[in-house]
Amino acid sequence: MNRRNFIRNGTLAGMGIPVFISSSIPASLKNDEAKKKKNTNKDIHLEESTIAELQEKMSSGALSSRSITQWYLDRIQQIDKNGPALNSVIEINPDAMSIAESMDVERKLGKIRSSLHGIPVLIKDNINSGDKMMTTAGSLALAGNVASKDAFIIKKLRESGAVLLGKTNLSEFANFRSTHSCSGWSSRGGQTKNPYILHRNPSGSSAGSGSAVSANLCVIAIGTETDGSIVSPSSVNGIVGIKPTVGLWSRSGIIPISFTQDTAGPMARTVTDAAILLSHLTGIDPEDKTTLKSRGRTHPDYTKFLNKAGLAGKRLGIEKSFLTEGLQGGNPDVVVLLKKTMQILKDNGATLVKVDLLKNINPLAKPEFTLLQYEFKEGINKYLSTSNAGIRSLAEIIEFNIKNQEKVMPYFKQDILIGSNQKDNLDSKEYKEAWKKSTSSRLVIDNILKQNDLDAVCGATNGLACCIDLINGDYDTGFSFSSPAAMAGYPHITVPMGFIHDLPVGFSFFGTAFSEPALIGMAYAFEQATLKRQEPAFIMG
Repeated sequence: MNRRNFIRNGTLAGMGIPVFISSSIPASLKNDEAKKKKNTNKDIHLEESTIAELQEKMSSGALSSRSITQWYLDRIQQIDKNGPALNSVIEINPDAMSIAESMDVERKLGKIRSSLHGIPVLIKDNINSGDKMMTTAGSLALAGNVASKDAFIIKKLRESGAVLLGKTNLSEFANFRSTHSCSGWSSRGGQTKNPYILHRNPSGSSAGSGSAVSANLCVIAIGTETDGSIVSPSSVNGIVGIKPTVGLWSRSGIIPISFTQDTAGPMARTVTDAAILLSHLTGIDPEDKTTLKSRGRTHPDYTKFLNKAGLAGKRLGIEKSFLTEGLQGGNPDVVVLLKKTMQILKDNGATLVKVDLLKNINPLAKPEFTLLQYEFKEGINKYLSTSNAGIRSLAEIIEFNIKNQEKVMPYFKQDILIGSNQKDNLDSKEYKEAWKKSTSSRLVIDNILKQNDLDAVCGATNGLACCIDLINGDYDTGFSFSSPAAMAGYPHITVPMGFIHDLPVGFSFFGTAFSEPALIGMAYAFEQATLKRQEPAFIMG
């Protein structure tokens, strides 16, 4: 959750490579790989490397998955644990190097599983991995929860040949614990920093994934979103984020908030890399019936929709309320940047239409929050009932937090958890009414698109990153645009738009259900026309 969405509204807010599954590996090759101990990482520079560039290096023999993985592990030690101390990685996978070595052996045998073969990936710490790592949603209450099996999307990730590097920190319980939370803080992981200006907030709840990708601690990462938790940290950390249509990626094995709105999604430095990751993790999951809606509507390779002319002939709705300086208390420089962006869109062949979307979406914030409380109680109790955590229910989490409040709640409390636990079951009239009102956002968006003959709706993803404030929590900086697509369960892509005072701002494209192909084409065209991504400088402030 991006908690600022609710504050603002006066309430709480594929590269086509064939897949080969590993067969028996000769012991001689295994031993050869294990004996390689040359420390040449000081001569390797992988900052801003893309998946294609790393694949080329591995294919030519210039680098191996082992050397690439070691480089990222070293960088995590240098940048995340020391130096700027971003604190974005909550746990390193002790099996990362062995996975990389096995992928190198398969490559030598001529077996390349996919375009992700040997590529290091970080995942958010609310996603099950059936290995030695814990899955805790950043909560000390869930410490020790080692999953019995991979989440569906992690199983797909392993099948693709990716190297699971570790897990990222997040806003505790995906920012669904307190109305006064500071995004990027968890009781288990502490506070994650924004790599551009270190005293600035990386936003939530996928704070660690956003910060880590931006700071080149991995090639790509997986985040999750209920409302803003992929696109907001992507925007303020200067990267690309894709929140897919709910049902495009499975949610089974992910600590939930809402089965109506939850989804995982790619976070990357380029639209191309995000599209590659999106491609490999789609699929029908028997344990997540919502994925049945994606049957016949997914694509094995979303990179085929990358198109430098993807804006030509497109009609884009621009959120009108973002064009008046100070309307939502946002920095007027964001308005200036947005207007410059609008001209770039026109120069690349798009027709712009001003639309009033948020005036119809903002009144739905209260029913959305009610829906989330009901579904969180239902979902977290179900997850805990079959998990390996010592805690078995939301009520037990609340009790644990009270007993351990000096460690768990030193800055903010747990009013959202308590309020959610007080809700009735899903047969409640209040829940059914809230669901109906909140999901009416689908009709609002579809009507806007149809009435104006639009291909997408666009605007500033959000305002500039706020300061880290553990005492008072997050504050609104204006221009938040995650709620419409989040409530509707529709796809949303954010791409770097520019910088203000050394802080990045993202630009959003969203549309109706399963419109990822068109959105990827437009986002890629915008990215290539602007190239606003910049490596962070770790400014002390």
